[in-house]
Amino acid sequence: MLKIGVTSTNLDLLPKAQQLAEQLLLPITSIDNNHFDYLLVYTPEHLEIRQTQTTSATGPIFIDFLAGKLAHRRLYGGGRNQPLARAIGLQKYKSPTVIDATAGFGQDGFVLACLGCQMTLIERSPVIAALLQDALERVKQVEPDFPMQVIKANAIDYLQHCEKPDVIYCDPMFPERTKSALVKKEMRLARELVGEDEDSPQLLQQALQTANKRVVVKRPIHADPITGIKPSTEICGKKYRYDVYISH
Repeated sequence: MLKIGVTSTNLDLLPKAQQLAEQLLLPITSIDNNHFDYLLVYTPEHLEIRQTQTTSATGPIFIDFLAGKLAHRRLYGGGRNQPLARAIGLQKYKSPTVIDATAGFGQDGFVLACLGCQMTLIERSPVIAALLQDALERVKQVEPDFPMQVIKANAIDYLQHCEKPDVIYCDPMFPERTKSALVKKEMRLARELVGEDEDSPQLLQQALQTANKRVVVKRPIHADPITGIKPSTEICGKKYRYDVYISH
């Protein structure tokens, strides 16, 4: 089991670190304690996670929706004709309610929120959920009504009791093919914190029972569909395929 501590870079941020440690039931520690595998660290800019036994090839991981390509999406959108938007069904109705059942680092959920979807991001890793919440709070400082919320929960359990959304989106973890060092680092962390998504078939079955209009599953372009039910249709991009299951 991974050993994770919570700390801050200065004393002013220590109360926030202590509050987070209590929420996650993790120990509070000092910034230079290398007896942990990872440290969740509050800095003046954001919450980040650091591997204590770091090398020149690794560094802190944090989520930032206000910089780079994701910031451009928030300001200018990404077009409703992109494969993800078409899979969700944005050409057919406005501002659908969407649950992202496997939020991860939140990129797809954020893109859909920028396109007008009312997004609920479900993440079962308390650590990743905390990073997501920190990133979302910084977005809401700029755009208070941004249509996204983060919930830490097991998606299968959550879907059994939630208000039924129009769409449920699933992006189960699959072998990473990219050579990007950053993505490899994020994927490695996600696998260590969450493990493999071995319950994907059960999640799909529950999603099909819960969604009012459709379930969308992101897959590698040449991968088989998730075992169980054949998709109603497929929408392919350059790297990924979206299997669409229409509710009846």
